[in-house]
Amino acid sequence: MKIVLASSNKNKIKEFKRILEPLDIELITQTELGVKEVPETGVSFEENSIIKSKNAYMQTNLPTIADDSGIEVDALNGEPGIFSARYAGEPSDDEENNKLLLKNLKNSDSQSKLARYQCVISYVDKHYLEKPAVFHAIWEGKITFNAKGTNGFGYDPIFYLDEYGCTSAELDQDIKNEISHRAIVEEKPPFEGGELVNWLK
Repeated sequence: MKIVLASSNKNKIKEFKRILEPLDIELITQTELGVKEVPETGVSFEENSIIKSKNAYMQTNLPTIADDSGIEVDALNGEPGIFSARYAGEPSDDEENNKLLLKNLKNSDSQSKLARYQCVISYVDKHYLEKPAVFHAIWEGKITFNAKGTNGFGYDPIFYLDEYGCTSAELDQDIKNEISHRAIVEEKPPFEGGELVNWLK
């Protein structure tokens, strides 16, 4: 089974390939197929995910998945949200994004450090073009000012998990791929689609 991943993010591609490794799925990136990226003009993770999956499908005519994800911080009224990757501006820079988030959190009137990763994955093929299958997950944690770890990317070094006593970036990659927002996605609405959807469940 060939699936296109509508992403050019090297870290995200690496994570997806590792998660899908046990399945008989050939994951092809949109970059390999020369897909021209489309602006993410949606106002939600779901809209941006669908924009990306439909764009790649229309250019390749192959089943496509797209992930749109980011972190929401309660004390910042849900920021950076859908702007997580470019929070500190373009070009995207994880370290600068983390610095800005911590600066804004430090200047916030709220004492809360609660945060969560949101993830929406959409699936498009010839049967699900008009109404893509959509999968959603939330991974709860909190922000720490003591950045640690090198295993993750994005906000992982400052995303702290009480139950593990460490940041997401300190987790073993196999453990992260069992508990992260990309690992626990659930279908919305019900959808039948074979092994890929069994993984998404």
